[in-house]
Amino acid sequence: MTTAQRLPTGSEDQREAAVSAATRAVQRGELVVIPTDTVYGIAADAFDADAVADLLDAKGRGREMPPPVLVSAATTVDALATGLPGYARTLIEEFWPGPLTLVCRQQPSLQWDLGDTRGTVAVRMPDHEVALAVLERTGPLAVSSANLTGRPAALDADAAEEMLGEEVAVIVDAGAVTGGEASTIVDVTGDQGRVLRRGALDLDELNAVLEPLGTTLTDED
Repeated sequence: MTTAQRLPTGSEDQREAAVSAATRAVQRGELVVIPTDTVYGIAADAFDADAVADLLDAKGRGREMPPPVLVSAATTVDALATGLPGYARTLIEEFWPGPLTLVCRQQPSLQWDLGDTRGTVAVRMPDHEVALAVLERTGPLAVSSANLTGRPAALDADAAEEMLGEEVAVIVDAGAVTGGEASTIVDVTGDQGRVLRRGALDLDELNAVLEPLGTTLTDED
């Protein structure tokens, strides 16, 4: 496989070229690397089962670890998830776009295969203008951290290219990401929300928003 096309985003014209190239690659069923507000991610069309399988293969990951789905607008969650509890909507209103991933009950009508999801989908809206620009054109993307399993997540395009440059078609280079810490993952499939992975948002921040509603999250990380 040829080495990825790496495209800068320093100017408006460069950014447009990079976003367009990444969009076309996704539409062809190829993998791309994009920046997010937390780490660089490797992305595939969430509705292309072959592309999602290629993503898992590229990372050295099995179907038992399905990738989360990134969206460009908070309203998209209702197209992907069902039975979203009120406290989950409060978290979305407060922390999206941002480093919060919500594990929701999947809409049963969705025609996709993200892996062994057990009827759930993990959804996030990233707070990064380049990522959002790509997502606005491609629709929901399956996105996992741009690293080989067991290696540190890529915080810049150099690290992503070193690990995954031969597996992806396009690398969108927006410089080093400022977050560097993975998103916090919260299970919102039940009446009681549970933190599945600690990350950029801590439990106190999340609960400060929920306590006025008379509920809090438990921490099972």
